[in-house]
This record gives sequence, C-alpha cells and structure tokens, in this order.
Amino acid sequence: MTRVIGLISGTSVDGIDAALVDISGTDLDIKVELLAGKTYPYPAELRESILAVCAEKAISMAELAELDDAIALTFAQAAQNIQTGYQPATLIGSHGQTVYHRPPVKARGQRGRGAGEDNSFLGYTLQLGRGDLIAYLTGITTVSNFRVADIAVGGHGAPLVPRVDAYLLSHPEEARCIQNLGGIGNVAYIPPRRDHWLEKMRGWDTGPANSLLDLAVEHLTAGAKTYDEDGKWAAMGTPCHALVEQWLQQDYFHLPPPKSTGRELFGVDYLQQCLKAAEPYQLSPSDFLATLTELTAASIVQSYQTFLPQMPQGVFLCGGGSRNLYLKQRLQTLLGTIPVLTTDEVGLSADFKEAIAFAVLAYWRQLGIPGNLPSATGAPYEVLLGEIHQPLRVERK
Repeated sequence: MTRVIGLISGTSVDGIDAALVDISGTDLDIKVELLAGKTYPYPAELRESILAVCAEKAISMAELAELDDAIALTFAQAAQNIQTGYQPATLIGSHGQTVYHRPPVKARGQRGRGAGEDNSFLGYTLQLGRGDLIAYLTGITTVSNFRVADIAVGGHGAPLVPRVDAYLLSHPEEARCIQNLGGIGNVAYIPPRRDHWLEKMRGWDTGPANSLLDLAVEHLTAGAKTYDEDGKWAAMGTPCHALVEQWLQQDYFHLPPPKSTGRELFGVDYLQQCLKAAEPYQLSPSDFLATLTELTAASIVQSYQTFLPQMPQGVFLCGGGSRNLYLKQRLQTLLGTIPVLTTDEVGLSADFKEAIAFAVLAYWRQLGIPGNLPSATGAPYEVLLGEIHQPLRVERK
C-alpha cells in the first residue's frame, strides 16, 4: 500500500484539486481508496495572472519564473493541507497548471528526425508549478510534467486519464464512456473488458465543457460571478438551435481523433466570436448561456455518434461540469435511452477523479509502468510519464 497525493488544476483555473489516496496493485488489480479530497481556490491575484497568460498576455521571463514558483508554492501548500490528520504520503503526482497547449500538426505516427531538421509536427505543452520545488517544500518525492514524454514521441500528451479509467471503471459486459467535464471536455471510451479490450479503447478531447460557460458568466456579470452554479441561470433560458448548428461547423468538431485542444482555441477570443454570432438573434443572457450549454452537450454527443465504434451502454460524468444539472439534463435528452450518471455511482469520486488519476500515474511512474494510452493520445507506443523529483539532501563529510 502506497499513500499518494494527486494534484491538478484544470483549464477552468478554479483552484487546485487535491486527493489523498491509498493505492495497491498494478493494473487490472489496482485498488484506490480516497481518504480525503478538497479543492483549494487560487488566490484571486494569482488566478488572474494565470488566466491572463492563458489568454496570451505577453510577460517577461522573470514574470514567468515568478508565476511558476507561485503556482508550485500553492500546489505544495495544498499537498501539505490535504494530509492534515492522516499519516503522511510518500509520493505526490502533480499535474500542474496548463498555460499553453499546442497539438501536433502532422499525421499520427510520424517520428521525429535529427537535430536541426523539421520537427514541426511535434506538439508542445507547458504546465507551471515545477515539481522540484514541490518536492523540496513538502519533503515528498514528486512526479510532475506528465505530458511531455507522450508529446516527444509524437502524441498529443492528452488525454492522459483513459488508461486510469480503463483499470478503475471498466466493466466485463458493458461499453462505457467516461466523460470529464472540466474547462475542456474529454472522453474515454471503454469497451467490455474482454478480447484485447485495451487496444480497442478510444479517447479524445471533445471540445469546450465549462470554459466558454465560465467566461460567459464572467462577461455577463462584469466579473461578479465566475460560474453558473448547477446551471440554474442557463436552465432559465431557451437554446438557439440555429446558432448551435452554426457553431458545430467549427473545424475541431470534425477532426478525427486522436485530438486535443484547450483555451488556445476555446477561450476568450472564441467567446467573442460566439457573442458576435449571437447578435442577430437578440438572445437574453439566460438564452445565451443555454445555447452555450447546448453546444457543449451537442458537441459531445455528435463526437460519440461520429467517432465511436458503437454507442456506449452508459455515460459516466466527472469533473466540475458533472454538477451542472442543466448540462447533465441536456446530455440525457440528446442521448435518449443511454443512462447519464456520474462516476460517484460506480464508486469513484466525480469531483476528484482527475486528481486521483494523477496520483495513479505517479504511482505507475515509480513502478516503471507506462501511463499513456496510444489509442487516445496518438503516440506510436507506450511510454513512462512524468519526471521524478527527489527531496533528498546530499550530506557532505
């Protein structure tokens, strides 16, 4: 049994999700027990700085270094706080805060070439909150920078959670979709657990989940609110389906997996495009939020219908958007008879599943077990994910 802390802040930049878990086993026999889970909000000034960088504000290298350290310090504090009242953890898996993500631009399966040659097909990703500082501040071995190894071999570095979902949430007879609803949505399609099932898994970023909704709420309230609690405001409106159909023509929704995206596409500029497109329809604020919610739901269902080998027998939601009752209702309506549940209902916390996943990925890294799923990320083969930072001091004689 290994006690591990998982830490992540997603594209919504709400704060740091921390999970304290006990882990045993390796893959199909892996067992995870959630001891504690909590979200630690970012200080307002730090959140504003992160969002500004995500919106492509130019900053100096000195400012970038300060931001990196500030995020690491906040992550380290979250790791220390989540252990209060428990025996301490021996390992941390820290995803950090994504501030930039660029998917690969050439076909899947191409390999890098020699130094100085064209490697423009490679993706690039940057997560701040450096692991070496977290290890030093907490005194706990820390695994961080999980995405770069997959990207280095030609993958997207995202989504990374499907392999964890496979071992924790698969079913012997049932095909399932595990749909994360963070700032960006991503899906793991898990076929029944038989006949080389892991090779048949699929995963990709479905597009916006909460990102546009949260930005719209901030815009509509002049910053007084940052999200629509339970989707209550959107539920008061009526979606404009003509506008949704127009938005669904966006190239990303028609790009076949493997694929990944982020605020670089579905961010502030995209919201401004949505607002401009909505002007002729004279929508009320609640109608506009209902329409953005419909875009999230419709884009998810369209991607299932287009890219899955078969529709699932159940959809299990996780992430902050799983608490948006209006979004859940719209997904259920569009999916018809396919039940839409949360991962809580199959024994895995919907609120902290992503943090739990990065605890598992750190655990696998320490054991030398690959963490990526090539059918989801587009990498040509499995790789070890994460860089290990030891907090050990060298004693000199």
